Amino acid sequence: MTTITNRLTFAEYLKYTDATDRRYELVNGELILMSLGTGQHGAIIKFIERMLETEIANLDRDWVVLPGLVGVRSPKGGRWDTCRIPDVMVLPLEQWRALQTREAVVELNEVPPLLVVEVVSESTKTVDYRAKRTEYSVLDIPEYWIVDPLLEKVTVFTLMEGWYEPIEFQGVDLIQSATFPNLHPSVEQILRQQI
Repeated sequence: MTTITNRLTFAEYLKYTDATDRRYELVNGELILMSLGTGQHGAIIKFIERMLETEIANLDRDWVVLPGLVGVRSPKGGRWDTCRIPDVMVLPLEQWRALQTREAVVELNEVPPLLVVEVVSESTKTVDYRAKRTEYSVLDIPEYWIVDPLLEKVTVFTLMEGWYEPIEFQGVDLIQSATFPNLHPSVEQILRQQI
């Protein structure tokens, strides 16, 4: 990942363009280029998106699944702002509609996403397991999944009294989700996706 070293305010980040289609997260005022990841990374994201959309329809919920389309402003302290763009996010449909007329960023004073998912790549493993875990818990995001094809596991973090309680799943283990209690894909099913 390439880092652009000029620090930006959050307002500058929202207006930033480098005249390409590259996407950046803002971390402590620095632009961090988001890499594309492998084909497997993309296939996993697509599978999770479809799986969650199907389950939302089964539950008859007014929720929407958004793959890499919405940022989450982080409460990370200090002088400079941070904004993350999860690989997959589940939001109430009403909240998604409200973002149609402004920058697609969930602000600190807004209802947090129902679920965020990060798919680990070699360049994001430390950030996904450490920084984002802390930031997402402070935002009160009820559930955070880390799908890790490198270690062949899925960790589901459930928010309990302000802290994430992790449960790891591997191989044929069926994933358990508080947000989607009737959904039970195996880790193998998620990790073996191909498009």
